[in-house]
Amino acid sequence: MSVVVHAEHGTITVPDSMLTALVTRAAERVDGARVRRGRRRVDVAVSDNRARITLDLVARYGEVLPELARSVQEEVTDALTRMCGVVVDAVDVEVEEVE
Repeated sequence: MSVVVHAEHGTITVPDSMLTALVTRAAERVDGARVRRGRRRVDVAVSDNRARITLDLVARYGEVLPELARSVQEEVTDALTRMCGVVVDAVDVEVEEVE
């Protein structure tokens, strides 16, 4: 679902594909994390300017998984709040693989 920002001179629409790209880039900014490619990897649900994100990660071997997941949650929340103005209710991270 896209985000529509109402501004003084009209509206700004951020489509679903861009939200997914923003979440992916934010998650992969965390050293040791990569968004899982292939089947289910990123789901962004936005309703009433509030977002809930679910994403699957591949973690680098040796990373402390809870710390890695918390860092990803913080990066994703910060990116969506700053860039789209949405309130992030949750970022659910599932570590699917270690490489």
